[in-house]
Amino acid sequence: MAEIKVPELAESITEGTIAEWLKQPGDQVEKGENIAELETDKVNVEIASEKSGVLQELLKEPGDTVEVGDVIAVVDENGEAGGSEKSGDESKKETAEDKADQSPEKEAESSNAAESKEESGQSEEDSAADRPVASPAARKLAREKGLDLNQIPTRDPLGRVRKEDVEDYEQNKAASTKAAGSGEKPKKENAASQKDEFEGKPVERIKMSRRRQTIANRLVDVQQTSAMLTTFNEIDMTAVMNVRKRRKESFQEAHDVRLGFMSFFTKAVIAALKHFPLLNAEIQGNEIIKKQFYDIGMAVSTDDGLVVPVVRDADRKSFAELEQEVVDLSKKARDNKLTLKDLQGGSFTITNGGVFGSLLSTPILNGPQVGILGMHKIQWRPIAIDEEKMENRPMMYIALSYDHRIVDGKEAVSFLVKIKELLEDPETLLLEG
Repeated sequence: MAEIKVPELAESITEGTIAEWLKQPGDQVEKGENIAELETDKVNVEIASEKSGVLQELLKEPGDTVEVGDVIAVVDENGEAGGSEKSGDESKKETAEDKADQSPEKEAESSNAAESKEESGQSEEDSAADRPVASPAARKLAREKGLDLNQIPTRDPLGRVRKEDVEDYEQNKAASTKAAGSGEKPKKENAASQKDEFEGKPVERIKMSRRRQTIANRLVDVQQTSAMLTTFNEIDMTAVMNVRKRRKESFQEAHDVRLGFMSFFTKAVIAALKHFPLLNAEIQGNEIIKKQFYDIGMAVSTDDGLVVPVVRDADRKSFAELEQEVVDLSKKARDNKLTLKDLQGGSFTITNGGVFGSLLSTPILNGPQVGILGMHKIQWRPIAIDEEKMENRPMMYIALSYDHRIVDGKEAVSFLVKIKELLEDPETLLLEG
């Protein structure tokens, strides 16, 4: 037998959650073949078998938290997939020989044995029907603690007993025993026995995914550990839209990628960061680390939550290279194919709520970065051109959230003004971006 353990993932990741088993007990697995998907704080990774054989047992259940080095499954290196049943030809041969060799006495014995087997099978079926549905981890824990699974209540809507249910039952049982000895009334800690806070109205409880928990914790942590402030401005997008209109077909033919807005904003952000380098920094203890590189994070929304893959050395990339990398990273994010390297680092972040129709928002910092730019929906609005003339123009609100501990209001406002100037005269991006 060979044990399958959770491998070393990354320096900053020590645990994860079993998201899905790709193989089931009895399946043949080859060395290096993926058998499980593990959800970590940042990305999902696949766990491969280090041995060839038959998957004998799963020791963890989808949703269980595991640490690096934990044994999660067992592979039988000498086993055969589907068990050791005889082939159909051998079975038929034995059956024919048995029939030819049977005497009346043997037929009677066979009949009695069949009746006995039928009764025994019925008994086994009844026993299996009475057996509670439980995860492997729950059965193992119940055996170790000497608990009867039939007596353990579960919160699972399908009635499956989970490891957490066994632990809750054991704690409540211990508390009841202690309270009975001291004459105190036992405390009810199980969520199922708590007062119905919704007065009988239908609700659905969904456990937060590991990634969603990490996102929630990081957002709260940033707000508690930084002096976050947001300033706003607006951009007349007429010039950028005219460039895109004139160049989009030839650009796509030449580079096989669409000319979007993200490359313009990335170039403008890099140029503005060069003028205001504290927005491309971070705080470590009592030191300010001013970064001399421009790794720009691009916030991407996925079904599992927001992720921020990083475009490395964005200042060295052309418009076409930026657009292609944004497309590639977005696809990898939605296909759950991002690697830890794709997400690590970053010196500044851009997020675009406008793709969902947001007109104005306050983005939250992507710590330990001290700046994040929020793009929004392009909205046609009447704009005063001068004292007498009004025109309808495609306008976009932009927002800069920054850490006021090292970035002053003057720098933050000037940063947005610089981006506004560059995008309203996009030819200057060739000189400064």
